Amino acid sequence: MSTFFVTPDAITPPTIRMTGDLLHHLRDSLRLRPGDSLTLNDGCGTRYRVEVTHVDSQSIDSRIIDQQTEPVRRTSPIVLGQSLIKGDKMDWVIQKATELGIATLVPIHSTHSVIKPNPERLEHQRSRWERIARDAAQQSERWTVPTIAGPVALSQICRQYALAPLKGILAERSSGPSLATIPLPQDHQHPIVLLVGPEGGWTAAEQHLAQQHGFLPLTLGPRILRAETAAIAALSILQSRLDEIG
Repeated sequence: MSTFFVTPDAITPPTIRMTGDLLHHLRDSLRLRPGDSLTLNDGCGTRYRVEVTHVDSQSIDSRIIDQQTEPVRRTSPIVLGQSLIKGDKMDWVIQKATELGIATLVPIHSTHSVIKPNPERLEHQRSRWERIARDAAQQSERWTVPTIAGPVALSQICRQYALAPLKGILAERSSGPSLATIPLPQDHQHPIVLLVGPEGGWTAAEQHLAQQHGFLPLTLGPRILRAETAAIAALSILQSRLDEIG
């Protein structure tokens, strides 16, 4: 069974209480009953194995049997700066990037982005992305759910991660080095940052802006990849080099 996330305030050792959407999913979809066991995460690095003790319409109560602490991270966290792309494709990138272990995803307003979020619906959209990330984190048995930031301008993310030891911008027909061969940082305190463009690619001005802030132009090879494919290909290459997959 997948790992499920609960908020820290649901945990009052030696018990954990599940309510809300998680209650309905476990009770109605998975038919959880007293005596069943499952794994719960607090999203802060602790995982609990519990036994269900009581189920009703208001809550599921459980007893903590065992707990584990997340192993010490030995690689740099990864930040994916993904230019906004069409709805279902953005959802897909968030889901797969979560499965591949990103720490943070930052949606970027870019010149060629087809989608222009309505400010009045922005919080609703972000909540939806967070649910997608949470569900993917549960399915892939992650210790934590990645942070899904609100959409920002390219200049903002460039300034925000100015101290990152490795930061790159992926662009078609780039003459820069390959992500598969560039040296990886030994400093694991700062993130590795990758910027991926929209369906129409980055403009020359956007690429120049990123390079002015120290972002290295990177290539994934001679083929022109779709925006969503480029993101997942880049993360797969990077995580393989970091010995996180493969």
